[in-house]
Amino acid sequence: MKIAVYPGSFDPVTYGHLDIIQRGAKVFDHVVVAVLNNVNKRPLFTVAERVELLKAVTRGIPNIEVEAFSGLLVDFVRKKNATVIIRGLRAVSDFEFELQNASMNRELDKNVETFFMMTNNKYSFLSSSIVKEIAKYGASVADFVPPEVEVALREKFRQQEAAERSKTEG
Repeated sequence: MKIAVYPGSFDPVTYGHLDIIQRGAKVFDHVVVAVLNNVNKRPLFTVAERVELLKAVTRGIPNIEVEAFSGLLVDFVRKKNATVIIRGLRAVSDFEFELQNASMNRELDKNVETFFMMTNNKYSFLSSSIVKEIAKYGASVADFVPPEVEVALREKFRQQEAAERSKTEG
């Protein structure tokens, strides 16, 4: 059984991520979508929220598993008995960074290969950061994220706005 891990922060998951997940699920027997818990970043969504959103949008893909992880990626890959890391590339600019990571992971574990997948051209401009910026100002992100994610973004920014109002009023 060929197991692959597709790691990322997924804050939030976009149609670009979903494209890679769906295509990876066709290539590999089992794909673990690994949500990175990076203590050095301040994500919009908690790890648990990101895991739940990913589970919701991948529910129809039988060979997908969603799990959070922290620490070294190669350690998580070993723990899952995987031999492949899937990485999506949007543009040539992504390649240098991803090549460095792939080389380092290969040094840490010679049995782990990195599988690069080009994102569908219609998502090549898309990033979670751009989606968050658009959603923050109330514009529709329906073309960029699944409906569950759009609702979650609206709610998250509504909560933040309410918290800011209460700070200034109190």
